[in-house]
Amino acid sequence: MNTVQDEETPQWKKETKNMVKSQLISRGIADQKVLRVMENTPRHLFIPENLRKVAYRDGPLPIGEGQTISQPYIVAIMTELLKLEGHEKVLEIGTGSGYQAAVLSPLVDTCYTIELVPSLAKSASECLKQLGYTNVIAKCGDGYQGWPEHAPFDRIIITAAPEEIPKTLVEQLKPDGIMVLPVGRFYQELIVVTKTRNGINRESIIPVRFVPMVRPD
Repeated sequence: MNTVQDEETPQWKKETKNMVKSQLISRGIADQKVLRVMENTPRHLFIPENLRKVAYRDGPLPIGEGQTISQPYIVAIMTELLKLEGHEKVLEIGTGSGYQAAVLSPLVDTCYTIELVPSLAKSASECLKQLGYTNVIAKCGDGYQGWPEHAPFDRIIITAAPEEIPKTLVEQLKPDGIMVLPVGRFYQELIVVTKTRNGINRESIIPVRFVPMVRPD
């Protein structure tokens, strides 16, 4: 029997609740803050209207310009691996549709996000503003250059795959900072980089498949 509360709950909230249970918790995502944010973020508003019926399926979806929005599990595990406490200044490379930035927004102090493709940068920025993500600052630019004006960053997340860990971005990471990114050309791995006084520690997490991280023409 449905309760009044169930009847008043938007359909997308029911879908995110099911997504969290069946796709995230079942695969080992345990950070309650991450699970709560994933449940409360309207993923369907960050994809083309014709795909919104499948917004919460277990897989990536195209967002135009040859780019994709990552599978919910990948968004969740990358966010969890950042080990956020709430005070961090975070740099995201690869805004895409803005969904990852929207997930980060309630978990950080400020999220700076860079997108190379002008049309995606514009639409993502507009969507994030309309939805009230006021601590997300977006721009169109070359992700390989980072955002030196606002460096150093406590955390960096890259949502496209460079062939090697970008040195410029490591330089913009604070000591003891964490970077999460896919690395590789044909075979890619999700990597966690921790910056130390002696260099970086690199930990491989899982095999992944991302679009390549490209430079401007």
